[in-house]
Formats: sequence, C-alpha cells, structure tokens
Amino acid sequence: MKNWTEVSEFIFLGLTNDHRLQQVLFILFLLFYIACLLGNGAILAVILAESRLHSPMYFFLGNLSGLDICYSTVTVPKMLSGFLRKNHSIFFIGCLTQLHFFHFLGSSEAVLLGVMAYDRYVAICHPLRYTLIMNKWACVTLAGATLAAGFFHALVHSVATSRLWFCGPNLIAHFFCDIKPLLKLACSSTALNFILLNLLSSFIALSPFFFTLLSYFYIITFLFFKVQSWRNRWKAFSTCASHLSVVAIFYIPVISNYMVASASDSSEKDMIITVLYSTITPALNPLIYTLRNQEVKSAIRKILNKNFPLERT
Repeated sequence: MKNWTEVSEFIFLGLTNDHRLQQVLFILFLLFYIACLLGNGAILAVILAESRLHSPMYFFLGNLSGLDICYSTVTVPKMLSGFLRKNHSIFFIGCLTQLHFFHFLGSSEAVLLGVMAYDRYVAICHPLRYTLIMNKWACVTLAGATLAAGFFHALVHSVATSRLWFCGPNLIAHFFCDIKPLLKLACSSTALNFILLNLLSSFIALSPFFFTLLSYFYIITFLFFKVQSWRNRWKAFSTCASHLSVVAIFYIPVISNYMVASASDSSEKDMIITVLYSTITPALNPLIYTLRNQEVKSAIRKILNKNFPLERT
C-alpha cells in the first residue's frame, strides 16, 4: 500500500507558550498524575487484598481504576515533557498510537460506567437474584466486552486517520494527538472521518449514558414504589452516589467535546474540556469512591492498621 504521508512528525503547540505558566502547570499536572497513580493504585490493591470486596461492584471498580491509570498515562507524561522542552514533537506512528490508545481506553471507560449502572440496577431491584445474574462469568464477559467495544471503536478512527494525506503544516493545536486537531492538518478530504467521529463517538458515549439514565430511572422507581422506609431507600441509593458523581464528571465533558464535531471547533475549548476528563477526572475518581464508600474506607483502615499498627504506650 502506498504511503501518502509526507509529514514524518508533528509538533504540539500545547496549552500555553508562557514559560512561567508552563512551570506552574507542570507542577499542577504532575500532582494530579501522582494522585491518579496513588489513588487508583490504592483502590486496586485494597480490592485485591480484602476478601470482603471480592464482589461484582468492586470488580468493576477495580477495572475502572485500572483504566484510569492507563488513560491518564497515555497523555499526561507526554504533556509534562512538553512543559520542559522547547520542541515538543512526536513521530507520525507515535501520534497514531497515542490517538488509538486514548480513544480505546476512553471508550472502554464510557461503556464500563454503563455496565456499572446495570450492576447497581440488578443489586437494588433484584437483590435475591443478584449473585445469580452477576456471576463471575457474567462479570468477566461484561468487562471483556467493554474493552472489545473500546478497542474496535478506536481502531476505526486510527485506521481512517492513517489513510489521510498530511503534507504540512505539522503544528498540532493541542497537547496530544487527538482526532479533531489532526483532521484540521490533513491535505486530503476528511468528510468520512468527521462522519465516523460524529456517528461512532456519539454512539459510544450516548448509548451507555442513556443506558445509565434508564438504569437509575428503574432504580428510583423501584425505591419509591417497592421500598416503604425512607431510611432503606437512602441506604440503597447511597451505594449509587459515587457512581453518579463519576458519571457526571466524565460523560458531560466527553459528550460536549465529541457529540457534534466540526473543523471549526475551538481548539482552546477542546483542550480545556479534554484536560477535565483525561487528567483531572482520573485523579478525582478514587477520592469520590473513598469518601462516599464506607466499605472501601474500612478496608483501607484495616490494611493500614495491619501493616502499620499503632504503638501502645
């Protein structure tokens, strides 16, 4: 197959050209990245170490933490290096690889949040059948399906982008290789790419989002009509609070960024929105689940007391 690509590398313009601001942003995003690694790593370790957390809910939470670590790692280290270097460049093949894994992991997380909503629906509305429906095989199958959906969604975009002709300029108005900034640099027609971006990205984001809303509609209906005690209603719904918070801070910026994509979209707006769900959200997710989940907090305290017992006087 003939290679139409004349541009061998791209140069990122990044978030800002102000050197002082770059130093501040380097420290800020480094702290977010460390928080993401430590927070999600701690949740993974606690779920693996504590037998009480070996349930479908925490299995999917562990998957979410793993995806958050990988998702943030795709973009943040490269962005941090850009704050320290004058020439922040990436080879064409590296750019396509970054694009693929960013959309692979991001799409997988979007689908996984929908799966987690279904898990809460079964747990609350069908508690007696919960262990039967959400058995080990079903959980592994659902987790595998989320990764497969994300992988093939990303594959379509990376293959379609790789077939474009880039003849210059090679300056990407972004801090990583995303689809829309690359399409603006293409010298060949991008009509098919924008159709795929609008259709597939909207589908992969909106489908699990509406499925999540539908699941919570059934949950709320069940609690109001089947559960008489307000205390029991709140106790049941409180298990969903962390998930709802994560859904809100992930889906809203993603949908606003990709639902209606065009070549005239603001690069600045895109970068700010992308920073929210690719850098800040993965760092906040462990905090949200830790603060709102008593089982996770008690498991962490148990492990800390076991490994670092307080000295008695």
